[in-house]
Order: sequence, then C-alpha cells, then structure tokens
Amino acid sequence: MASLGQQPVVRARVITPTRPTPPKSPRRRLACFLSSALLPIMLGFGIPSASAQQASAGQIVTVQASSSANAVTLGGTVVAFKQVMLTAQIPGRVDFLAGTEGDTFKKDDILVAIDDDDLLAKRRAAIAQLNNANSQIANARVQYDREIWSPQSRSITRSGGMGMPSMMDQMFTQPFSQIMPGNIGGDRYVDRRADLYSSGTQLTQAQNQALAAQSQIDEIDAKLRDTRSFAPFDGVIVRKLVEKGDTVQPGMPLIEFADLTYLQVKVDVPVRLMAGLEKGMLIPVKIDVGNVRVDARVAQIFPTADAVRHTVTVKFDLPIGVPGGPGMYAEVMVPDISSEVANVPVIPDSAVLWRGSLPAVYVATADNRKELRLIRLGDYVSGNQVAVLSGLSVGDRIYATPPSDASPDWNKSQN
Repeated sequence: MASLGQQPVVRARVITPTRPTPPKSPRRRLACFLSSALLPIMLGFGIPSASAQQASAGQIVTVQASSSANAVTLGGTVVAFKQVMLTAQIPGRVDFLAGTEGDTFKKDDILVAIDDDDLLAKRRAAIAQLNNANSQIANARVQYDREIWSPQSRSITRSGGMGMPSMMDQMFTQPFSQIMPGNIGGDRYVDRRADLYSSGTQLTQAQNQALAAQSQIDEIDAKLRDTRSFAPFDGVIVRKLVEKGDTVQPGMPLIEFADLTYLQVKVDVPVRLMAGLEKGMLIPVKIDVGNVRVDARVAQIFPTADAVRHTVTVKFDLPIGVPGGPGMYAEVMVPDISSEVANVPVIPDSAVLWRGSLPAVYVATADNRKELRLIRLGDYVSGNQVAVLSGLSVGDRIYATPPSDASPDWNKSQN
C-alpha cells in the first residue's frame, strides 16, 4: 500500500440537499457543523459519539484501533454513469453540428444532422403515388357499387344487338336471347357474378397500391428520423468525431455523449479479492485530481469473470461533486479478507501537522501538556482516516487539529 505523500490531502465533502429549516443561532449552527464534519469518523471507525463531538479545533480525541483486514490498492478508471456513442444510421454529408466538447444539452436536443434532400424528394414521389392509389380506390368502389345496383352483364349497350335502334334491341333482342335453348345468349347470373368479382378485384388492387405507397412513405420517414441524432438524456459532449461537411457511412461514430452528474470508478478486481466485496459497502477511493480521497459505494458487481485475466469488473459510485471526469485515474482500496487481520491505530487526517516532509501530531500528555511527536503514516483506511505505523499507540490522546498556540519545535512539551 502506498504511504501518505508530502502534500496536504484534499478532502471532498458531499452536500446533500435537505428540507429548508428556520434560521439557527450562531451557537447551534456551529454545533451542527461540527457534528456533520465528524460523522464519517464515528461511522467508519467506531469512535464514540462523545469523543467525536470533541474533535473540533483544539479538542482532544483518543486514538482508536482499526480492526479491518489488510487492503489491496487497485487502479481503476473514472467513468460516467450514463455514456453513449452516437453513430450514423444512413450515408450522407454532415449538415449540422450542435456544439463541441464540453457543451451542455437537454434531452431530445438535436446534436448532429445529415443532409436529407434526397430523402425529401423520394418522399414527395411516394406521396404522389399514394394520391393516385386513392383515386383508383374511389373509382373502383364506384364501379363495384354500380355493378351491384345496375348490372352490366346483360346491358344492351354492351352488345351489338341486331343493328336496330337501341329501343328495339331492348324490347326484342335481349328478351329473345334469354329464352334461347342451351348456353346460347349466356347465363346472366354467371355473367353478373363474374363482373362483380372483377370489380372487387380492381378495388382490392387499388387498396394494395395505396398500402404500398403508404409503407414507402413510412420507410422514408424512418430514414429521415435517422438523419437526426438527438440527445438521449441531459448531458455534455465528451468527444466530437466528425466535422460539418464530412461524408459518413452507416455505423461511423459521430459524437460521444455523457451525463457527468454522476460518476463511477470502474475497476477489474482479482477473483481472490471478491469475497471482501458486497453491494452497498463503502470503500476508500483516491482520485488523481488534487489527491482527493472519498468513500465510494459498491454499485455493481458483474456476474462473470474475465476468462483470460481472471478478474471481475466492479463499479463504485462516487459522491456528487467530486472533481474529475471520465477517463481519469483512481485507486480503490479493496479489503483482502484472506490475509491476516491487523489492529493498527488510526487518526483523523486533520490532526496531522507537516514540518517539511515529516508528519507529526500534537499529543496531550498525562499532565495535560502539548507534545509535538513525530509519526510514520500508513495508507488511508477511509476518506478522512489514516493509519499510523509508528509513533502512536491505541489509547493515546491527540489533538484533532493542531492547536494554534503550540510550539513548532520538536520534542518540546508545553503547558
């Protein structure tokens, strides 16, 4: 495990929105601040609430022991909770780009648009075909209705007659053809049924043509929607992979879009360490941005292990407001329960005083004097608790923060 560096450690504190309350007095506000600042110490390391309330400036706390298993530091990567890669769905030329890296957009905002002039022309042609099919439907329906109410199978107008005037044909020729023996003159009922079937077929064909034209319009509309890439959620452009005027093909990446409100750390954990992890537990994490240390929650444990590296992917939720972004390096301290458990003293990092490259703390002696003592620090065991390898013992009393009137000299006690 890496030891604490020279530079002071930056701690991230999550501010959770609460219900508005009436204004408090200055003394009450100070008490609320001190209790909220020391809550992680009480929860993570078993310090009694009475001792935790004393861990304000100039107050004395008792060094506690951490009975946690040894931890293994693993490197991981900060990732966004939601991140998508928008790709081209149709070939064409990029006609519009909404912004560049870092620009924020709301859900359903247009991010990329591809030229659609060709599709619009095809849509107009399909609409014309649909209009023609609708006209054919109307005509076929009229013909079918006329055949029902006024059959044309034995109409005089459909036969040549005997060259007589139409009135004579209607009075003599048609009635005479109906009484001819055999199939001379035909069967009017069969002819009518055939004419009805023909009219119905024409109506069905016209309806099918309209359906085909409408389907073509729907297909073109789907392609028109594919010419626009919309923001799937509120977020920012992480990476832009095309420029206006570029020609793209289906499948080519356009923009990488992410929601940076919630961040996670993605780590490949060796299988032997998985026994020490369970969903919901808090794990110390160090982010490579200003040496920030926070407690992250185990959010997701993948169900299968990598067959080559024998690791399991685990994601840890970071507190809201932590500095950094996707792609940054982070270190996660995963407990190793298979190793021997060690009891080591732990102190709040606010008690550490740096004299050059040497860490020290102020110890309250038995006769209530202040003694500046050199210590050797180990690794963090929590977001604000650090292990002490030498210089202190469990039960020693130290100042939670260095007193302002203490002497900067080594090995000098003060009243």
